[in-house]
Amino acid sequence: MNASNELTPMKNPTTSERTSERELVVTRTFKAPPRVVFDAWTKPDLFKRWWAPKSFPISMVGCEMDVRVGGGYRLTFVANADPSKPMDFFGKYLEVVPATRLVWTNDESDAGVITTVTLEEKDGKTLLVMHDRYPSKEALDEAIASGSCSGTTETFEQLDEVLVTTRASTS
Repeated sequence: MNASNELTPMKNPTTSERTSERELVVTRTFKAPPRVVFDAWTKPDLFKRWWAPKSFPISMVGCEMDVRVGGGYRLTFVANADPSKPMDFFGKYLEVVPATRLVWTNDESDAGVITTVTLEEKDGKTLLVMHDRYPSKEALDEAIASGSCSGTTETFEQLDEVLVTTRASTS
């Protein structure tokens, strides 16, 4: 196996850019084909392995996904210090194009964020672009100030690690 095909995380940078008053765009390249990256976003057993940043004091205890247009998802977290108070994040899928595009709502708050993830194959790798559209400038300002956007780099590093093990088990 040559160096370009080794099953190791890419260590690529995750870039975040506020592209307008209401929009945040995050990009990263992964060393896996789009179908494998798509599976990591749409199969609960894979998704649970990478979505919550390990450095955050929370654990994902539930993950339900009905990945189809009009289907929904529910992610349940507990604070490690007080697991008696679960926090749910939920929404519905607006677009589902396998190995190419996912669009969903984030309905747990008044922020009403719509997230779009696109996957593009580039030389055997996947360019992932995640686009969050907030309902207002103030909602995005609040998300940034509260730190709710701060875990993306870590979660994408975790996704990279999951993709390596997924590719190894399907090779």
